[in-house]
Amino acid sequence: MQYFDYIISHYGWQGTALTAAAFILFCIQVYYYLIVYGRISLFRNSRRKKILNAEPPLSVIVPIFSEDYSYLDRLPQLLAQQYSATFEVVLVYVGRDTDYYEELTRQRLLYPNLSVTKIEFNPRFPISVKMALNVGIKSARNEHIIITTTSAIPASEQWLAMMGKGFMRGNIVLGYTAIEPAEGIKNYLMRMSRFQTSLYWLAAAVNRQTFKGSRHNFGFTKSIYFGAKGFTHLNMNIGEEDLFIQRIAKRNNVSVALIPKATMIEHPWGGLKWWISELRHYGSAYNLYPIGVRNRIEWDLGSQVLLFISLLAMIILLPLELKLAALAMMLIRYLIVILRIRSIAKRVGEKSVALRYFIFDMFNPILMLCVRATLIKRDSTVWR
Repeated sequence: MQYFDYIISHYGWQGTALTAAAFILFCIQVYYYLIVYGRISLFRNSRRKKILNAEPPLSVIVPIFSEDYSYLDRLPQLLAQQYSATFEVVLVYVGRDTDYYEELTRQRLLYPNLSVTKIEFNPRFPISVKMALNVGIKSARNEHIIITTTSAIPASEQWLAMMGKGFMRGNIVLGYTAIEPAEGIKNYLMRMSRFQTSLYWLAAAVNRQTFKGSRHNFGFTKSIYFGAKGFTHLNMNIGEEDLFIQRIAKRNNVSVALIPKATMIEHPWGGLKWWISELRHYGSAYNLYPIGVRNRIEWDLGSQVLLFISLLAMIILLPLELKLAALAMMLIRYLIVILRIRSIAKRVGEKSVALRYFIFDMFNPILMLCVRATLIKRDSTVWR
């Protein structure tokens, strides 16, 4: 007590309270990066119980909503996957361009495992992604389904094999999707933003508390899909990789394919403005997440912002020894973050992320604030 009185008399109530608050926030950040995200680094899917003795036949469903001829050049990377069992790729084209549809069907001459289904576009009765996926799932020949998009391509020829191995240990399989690397700081910020938001659901999934996956890289069985009577939230044009997953995921039925060969690579169609619009569009489902999920995400981001503010206040206002303590906490936190980020990035195949991570570390709270501000206004493209 006498020592505590000495601290109060020397630094004042304000200085003592500021230092204590900074230390608590520092401990919260250390807990997230050492314990919560540390589970990702230590995770081994092989420790989960097998439910199948071999990789099952797979059906890959890809909805197509535009006449993207460049996708015809990327399509062989799906069709030429090295997989020990049989697999098919089911394209569900929603449109009215006969020439494009014929180009898709012509690919069947080269790839017999390709199936193409057309849904005639009608502006009076718009078709959602969920409706297109439902048609693809019903027409698929196999029980085990993988969902991806035309924006993403496999990182390797073993992508399907890794996802197939995932089905040996769960009826739902989740894989990571990276943003395609390019030159420039904007691309790096988008890559790290995808990486950071993926940490939330990856940490939950490896801890058997799954609430989300990547819309470019996830799968489930037909039995689970039809048992749940199809996709949920049909009044929304989003939600198949999170709101639906939250309904069907249990503690013991989710498998996480956490290996670089299981990663998909998404092509970015713009810069930061495009990326913020993507975060806003798909983030519109966030308020429907369970309160526990939202609390875990917001405690991480909120504690980071408050820690930076409190450490800055200590450096400006308090005596030299507490300034040094603030700098020490800042440095220790950053070293822990960098070591954890490097270990997880290695697991999912992200390269060259550590040296510039301090830029993203400072920018991310601003980016998330911009996204939250855009969510104040309802996104009309989300709701049907």
